[in-house]
Amino acid sequence: MHLAPRVLRRAISAATVALLATAVGCAPQPEDKASDQASGSTATTCAKGKLATQTSGKLTIATDEPAYEPWFEDDKPANGKGFESAVAYAVAKQLGYDKSAVVWQSVPFNKAFAPGVKTFDFDINQVSISPERKKAVDFSSGYYDVRQAVIALKGSKAAKATSIAGLKGLKLGAQVGTTSLNYISDVVKPTQQEAAFSKNDQAVSALKNGQVDAIVVDLPTAFYITSAEVTNAKIVGQFENQGGTPEQFGLVLDKGSDLTSCVSSAVDALRKDRTLAKLEKQWLSDAVDAPVLK
Repeated sequence: MHLAPRVLRRAISAATVALLATAVGCAPQPEDKASDQASGSTATTCAKGKLATQTSGKLTIATDEPAYEPWFEDDKPANGKGFESAVAYAVAKQLGYDKSAVVWQSVPFNKAFAPGVKTFDFDINQVSISPERKKAVDFSSGYYDVRQAVIALKGSKAAKATSIAGLKGLKLGAQVGTTSLNYISDVVKPTQQEAAFSKNDQAVSALKNGQVDAIVVDLPTAFYITSAEVTNAKIVGQFENQGGTPEQFGLVLDKGSDLTSCVSSAVDALRKDRTLAKLEKQWLSDAVDAPVLK
């Protein structure tokens, strides 16, 4: 039987609409599916104890050697003593790795944030987060807000400085590659060339031997040096944060690491539940008595 053209067009149109309705009804909702997949992906990526680490089932953490107090104790990062050792194990626990699953690795300070593939999952070694360093590595959220401080031998000209201007004519030193050295060159801007040392203990020796008038280190290290290593030295003062933003230490990860967001979430959780504050109180000296140099 032949249909009239108008009737035929109506029949085709109705059939098309029906087919489209069926297709739409059977198809999954793209946005919901994408959302579910994203949620599942995040959950899998950060699954406790099952991260894509250097060694399956293990968490490899790096720091420098020697490992200085008060960040570590007895030069043994694995003993859980000292602020950074305690923080490292707290982060590991948050990620689902107990103490027996943590492997420590020795990596020099400057190498930790230099360009290149890393052999560790994260490094903890008083590394300040900076835009320049972020070009080569990833950082976690900050786990400690830090200030830089000046140490000088008691009775010296440097020990009597009460301002940044009072430091300008002095011979100052700090460890190479650190923000401590940056504060000398960028904030103090001394008239004498600053001295750069490969290790903090070399800077301390230079201070003892009179090779420099004063050295710059982070404040907790300054408290330790003046109380335990060079008892005839004093903290001259601490610097204000530059640019209104606190300087922070962060865990160092390989550039583009799949672990960065997971590790940052772990640090954020430890800050939120005040674990970081408790560890800071336990292991680091109070900085109230250090005057601010302006």
